[in-house]
Amino acid sequence: MTSLLVSKSQATPVLAPARHKRVLDIGLIVLALPVLLPVLVILILAVRLSSSGPVLFFQTRVGRDGKRFRLVKFRSMYADAETRRAALLDQSDRSGVCFKHKADPRITPVGRFLRRSSLDELPQLWNVLKGEMSLVGPRPALPEEVAVYTPDAMLRLAGLPGLTGLWQVSGRADIGFDEMVAMDVAYLQTASLRGDLALIARTFGAVALARGAY
Repeated sequence: MTSLLVSKSQATPVLAPARHKRVLDIGLIVLALPVLLPVLVILILAVRLSSSGPVLFFQTRVGRDGKRFRLVKFRSMYADAETRRAALLDQSDRSGVCFKHKADPRITPVGRFLRRSSLDELPQLWNVLKGEMSLVGPRPALPEEVAVYTPDAMLRLAGLPGLTGLWQVSGRADIGFDEMVAMDVAYLQTASLRGDLALIARTFGAVALARGAY
């Protein structure tokens, strides 16, 4: 794995102890496997039959301390999506450096459902098992986003990225970038077992409402 250089002069947040995270991550995934496996099989078939291209989509993301890793998710876009991204950047519906387009023409019909339900993220449980992510934490950023981060934004890279977190249950893409950074840093400074369990529980409601999911 490679890592992005982070200036030693940047301030770093005082992180809350996170000894519970690895035990919580592995334990919950193992407990959920009987339910997850049939769901994963159905989603694999749905993506395979909906459009041409691979079932899984791999993308380089930036994790803790700027280390890069390969994030995996169900493919929700047409096969040529990456080549069409540059032409859509000025149509972003979200303020800040993160690109989001509510009517993104690159998304397949099945992919739109997967995104609204956040089911496209389920394969990232593999990233969690590998220790590249956690169930709860800041969402992992793209390298091109991190390249233009301010020093304040770099602070969100101080902990493991997560499948869900404070930003995800508070509105996701409807929340501006600066507010997202503030939420992520606040989470890293206060993370606890009770807090992580509460955020995981709130995730089910956030997924059902699909606020900011596109």
